Amino acid sequence: MSITEAQVQSALKELIDPNTGKDFVSTRSARNIRIDGADVSVDIELGYPAKSQMDHLRRLAIACLRAIPGVGNVSVSVTQKIVSHAVQRGVKLLPGVKNIIAVASGKGGVGKSTTAVNLALALAAEGATIGLLDADIYGPSQPQMLGITGRPESPDGKSLAPMTAYGIQAMSIGFLIDVETPMVWRGPMVTSALEQLLTETRWDEVDYLVIDMPPGTGDIQLTLAQKVPVTGAVIVTTPQDIALLDARKGLKMFEKVGIPILGIVENMSLHTCSKCGHEEHIFGEGGGARMAADYDLEVLGSLPLAMQIREQADSGKPTVVSDPDGRVAEIYRDIARKVAVKIADKAKDMTAKFPSIVVQNT
Repeated sequence: MSITEAQVQSALKELIDPNTGKDFVSTRSARNIRIDGADVSVDIELGYPAKSQMDHLRRLAIACLRAIPGVGNVSVSVTQKIVSHAVQRGVKLLPGVKNIIAVASGKGGVGKSTTAVNLALALAAEGATIGLLDADIYGPSQPQMLGITGRPESPDGKSLAPMTAYGIQAMSIGFLIDVETPMVWRGPMVTSALEQLLTETRWDEVDYLVIDMPPGTGDIQLTLAQKVPVTGAVIVTTPQDIALLDARKGLKMFEKVGIPILGIVENMSLHTCSKCGHEEHIFGEGGGARMAADYDLEVLGSLPLAMQIREQADSGKPTVVSDPDGRVAEIYRDIARKVAVKIADKAKDMTAKFPSIVVQNT
């Protein structure tokens, strides 16, 4: 008895992707259904990086198809394809960069840079090609967090080749100046330097470029938000009321320039004493959740106030690479998957697709 494509489609409609909460048919992830008598094969193409999830998703799909009455051999291939998605109006995509994620906060000291570097490393661990731009001209921290020394090369004398660490491409003003040199620059100079770092870096086919934004909501941040093609923003805060006040301002800034907010990351949400195990909400409790509820957003993840996160970042080996199997790295990977899934849900960028115009003599 032959299996029909309708049976296969019906079975796949019942299979829910645990990362998106949707079935593989409605998301058009199930492709190339091939039927040979009772044997069935299908390709599942994910729009987000999921290297650690592929075997699990493949097993789920095989089990789903084997439930079809009379089915023979079942073959499922799971791959990923990350494409460019829409950005704010009037801003063109960067060459060599598909999507840009801005990691921002309303104020400093909330762990934004640590979140940015671990988000970048988590996306890379899931199989994406990643770039990281340190946009904090006044206080660049990514060179130390990534353990990168030296200066970037300029193969053509006009552009810069990004530095690399742990499989990701990185660029920072910190690569170009002495570590103790203060950046005593006015706003226009800083904005110009940032634009140059962004556009004159030879990014190599980056799926996601994570931008570690400077803290605040001043002229520099607004100029970046208006000129940089941002796919979505992640707001980093702590549960503290003062931090939340500033985080709300950062959120409103992105809303005004038409950049969607992908979600909120709450840092320092809980401290566990390393000696007695007592848990305490030092900076308050539930602040990120309340802010998310006010703006109909999702808390992408809550990270503890843990000494090892600081120690690992300071040593140039952030948590995702120094303790990949630990609980904190798992939280960062979960945040990265949620961010990538939300981007995959957005409209695709079609600016590079033009109709073919053929002129013929008749």
